[in-house]
Amino acid sequence: MTRSFEQARDRKALAREQPVKMARWPRTVRRVRRIQGVLRHRQPDLTVVLENVHDPHNIHAVLRTCDAVGVERLHLIDSPEISQADAGQSTTSAGAAKWVEIVHHTSIVECFTVLRGEGKTIFAATLAGASHPLYATDLTRPICLAFGNEMRGLSAEAIASADGELVIPMMGMVESLNISVACAVTLYEALRQRQAAGHYDVPKRPEAELEQLEAEWLER
Repeated sequence: MTRSFEQARDRKALAREQPVKMARWPRTVRRVRRIQGVLRHRQPDLTVVLENVHDPHNIHAVLRTCDAVGVERLHLIDSPEISQADAGQSTTSAGAAKWVEIVHHTSIVECFTVLRGEGKTIFAATLAGASHPLYATDLTRPICLAFGNEMRGLSAEAIASADGELVIPMMGMVESLNISVACAVTLYEALRQRQAAGHYDVPKRPEAELEQLEAEWLER
């Protein structure tokens, strides 16, 4: 038996002993079912707008909450202080940007026109004015929740262009919450209301669309 033959034989034997190299995210039954379940809970009639939010950590935290609640899409009205590339990167969001679509806009008018075309009522999160208390507001209808810059809040244009103003009750000396916390509080109230109304019980997209999205998600 020649040495080359022995080497070839040994390589084949070693190959048989080695596990088959899998993709990073193998299509296991568990993963497929997880994706199917998540897609069936998505709420295309619930979305979030961030206006000139420049801290990537805040954007990433909002992305995590959006994914957890079932929001499909996050709309960003871009600030010159943060690039689109930065907004789409994920560090603290641990990959949430893969599952929530980010849509960039250059103006309030452009963004709100798109949202109204989708039949959504737009609520601006504010601290004062003719605000609707969060827990007395119907968040089960097609709705957009708009949040503003960390220091300045929403612009006067955004507030004037919205269909209403939303306020989170505050009982302390501090007058406002961090943007990502305010968004989380509001979205989880939306989740609570929608769960009670059965919105998560039945998919909101046709089966054909769900199957297409499932195929796309399995490639991510």
